[in-house]
Amino acid sequence: MNYSFEYIDIILLAMIAGFIFLRLRGILGKRTGFEGKTSPQFENILKEVHQKNKINKKENFDERAQTEFLKGAKIAYETIITDFSDNDNKLIASKPLLSKEIYDEFNKALKERDDRGHYADITFIGIKSANIKEHKKIDKALQVTVNFVSEIITCIRDKEK
Repeated sequence: MNYSFEYIDIILLAMIAGFIFLRLRGILGKRTGFEGKTSPQFENILKEVHQKNKINKKENFDERAQTEFLKGAKIAYETIITDFSDNDNKLIASKPLLSKEIYDEFNKALKERDDRGHYADITFIGIKSANIKEHKKIDKALQVTVNFVSEIITCIRDKEK
């Protein structure tokens, strides 16, 4: 019947697809793989800037760095408290956040709680304040002591709940 119109539709759609492809290529560009080399002067300047940034980040624990540190410390504190309070009596989420000694002490306390058949029902409401009490550089690491004041509701239940 009218089979010639189907070919016109296909040709028309191919032209639209080609137009869209060319527009996208014009807007996004094409990557040839050759990006060119930077001059040696510019590379030296970049190296100096990177070295200065590394030194500043390591040595300075200014107010901005302290604020950023406290943000992460609050998240870590909440993670540790909620992980310790789970009913499974296992530390899963907070393991990378704890030192070996503290992790062992927490596991010991959880094992004792499990042996007694107790379960913790802890609701973490929020952190009222977090202050850096002390910070000192030991070897290449910065040791920071933070004082947290938080609101937590604790309920320890036995086997009969």
